Amino acid sequence: MPEKEIALKVSNLKKSYKAGKEILHGISFNISKGEFVGILGSNGAGKTTTINCITGISTPTSGEIKVFNHDVVKDYKQARKKIGLSPQEFTIDTFQTPKELLYFQAGFFGIIGKEREERIQNLLNIFELNEHKDKKFQFLSGGLKRRIIVAKSLIHNPDIIILDEPTAGVDVETRQSL
Repeated sequence: MPEKEIALKVSNLKKSYKAGKEILHGISFNISKGEFVGILGSNGAGKTTTINCITGISTPTSGEIKVFNHDVVKDYKQARKKIGLSPQEFTIDTFQTPKELLYFQAGFFGIIGKEREERIQNLLNIFELNEHKDKKFQFLSGGLKRRIIVAKSLIHNPDIIILDEPTAGVDVETRQSL
């Protein structure tokens, strides 16, 4: 059986914050292409900190993270193109509409013109957001907001998708569809 390609390699990852408080204590793991992985732990265990280091939101204190062999610190742009992130918190402009949010995100990844419009429409269809595409994000239900955030993470067809608490604040039916 051929060896699987490593999609994400985390080696001896450490992260410290104020006054030297170490949040991540040298964690290491590999995730192969095509694998689905869940990270479980209590509140404050470092799950979101790990995600933040993988996606470049936070810089590791030490250790190495590679996304399809691109170092997330030294080769940030190439590594980040490979990752779609659906964060736990809504860190967006809540005065924008779903269509505007997807439009902006596509531009962030250099997707323009007809391709941008096609990808936006495809995601609006998949996540059943068409009737809400021109409503301000702030006025939508928690489930609709979560669907938009997940759609936004997929706009650039990433190789890795990271979902941080993807079902937070959504009803049972929406959880199943997500």
